[in-house]
Amino acid sequence: MQATILFAVRVVVFALAAASLLYNLFSSAAAWQFFRERRREVDGPIPYAPGVSNLKPVCGLERDAYENFASFCRQDYPRYEILFAAQADDPVIPVIQQLIRDFPDRAIRLILTPQRAGTPDKVAKLCQLAAEARYEIVVISDSDVRVGPGYLRSVVAPFADQRVGGVTALYRAAQPSTSLGVIMDAVGSSGSFMGAALAGRALEGLKFALGPTMATRKEILQEIGGFEGLLDLHSDDYEFGKRIADRGYLVELALEPIDMQFASPSLGAHVRHELRWLVGVRHIRPGGHLGMIFTLGLPWALAAALLSPSMVVAYAWLVAYLIVRLGTGYAIGVWGLRDPVLRRWFWLLPLYDAIFAGNWLASFFVNRIEWRGLVFELDHGRMIPVTPQPDRH
Repeated sequence: MQATILFAVRVVVFALAAASLLYNLFSSAAAWQFFRERRREVDGPIPYAPGVSNLKPVCGLERDAYENFASFCRQDYPRYEILFAAQADDPVIPVIQQLIRDFPDRAIRLILTPQRAGTPDKVAKLCQLAAEARYEIVVISDSDVRVGPGYLRSVVAPFADQRVGGVTALYRAAQPSTSLGVIMDAVGSSGSFMGAALAGRALEGLKFALGPTMATRKEILQEIGGFEGLLDLHSDDYEFGKRIADRGYLVELALEPIDMQFASPSLGAHVRHELRWLVGVRHIRPGGHLGMIFTLGLPWALAAALLSPSMVVAYAWLVAYLIVRLGTGYAIGVWGLRDPVLRRWFWLLPLYDAIFAGNWLASFFVNRIEWRGLVFELDHGRMIPVTPQPDRH
């Protein structure tokens, strides 16, 4: 009886360990195909260039905010505007005002917004910005994003295909760092999350958007109910892309990745950020959240090694995990995304996998998250304030 149970457990564990290896190999193949195709497209002409309204809801003073904002003013694009939304007492306003003085030839506007006490107000700001937008294409970008001069061309190019209703962008670390929190953010993002996005795109097409950059046409934004329908959602970026896909449009990736200023000041902050994201995934995509069990390479490799009938087989499982995992991370994050942080620290991928596995288990038992100093309880993906505080940041 015990032998039968051991055999059954061994089969299940070996199958899950093998599934995680196959998942990583599939992610690598999806990344190789995507980046090979995109690099050919980037080298060619991009004649499609309608007017663009770049919407930037801001809150607080991000690190290197001026340079991040200024990169959007240096676009090699014929016709675009930049619209900022901030509350009247926000410390970022002097930075925006300096930007307006330094780039007098750019159409830059600052829109002051009322305070929404006790709740995140990014989407509320987007509602106002969308109403002010002058052009056909609206591009939403976060304040911690820094871009090259070809950014708008890269984002707008997929819209030349009328079947495309939304565009989002892969992202990587903006610059090398010695902060462990930032390093782990970059390792997890470029070495894992971007691979999952590319694998999903290869399997069924994108059914979501990535928050740092999202774009659509104004008429499609109206079709999905505008930003008003996304108020107080934990994952407004996911829902933005999902609603566009549900209307029958394609959601595509920009031709080039963007640069992100990852901000976790410590390893603990990174862990909390990942846990908050996983709790959100459990609420908006419970099936996808549960399916992550097939991607947990490190715990399944360790379990397979412990249950192996010999030391040779045990070492084989561990070596296979390390080769496939490090190779996948390198292929996607270093070769594909050219992430400067992952290039130096990709060997930390097993540590990231260990943290992720722990957070994934914990996310089944957590229903409250902290967001900018406020505590919320999730109810079908909607953020319900638990302890509203006067500090809006």
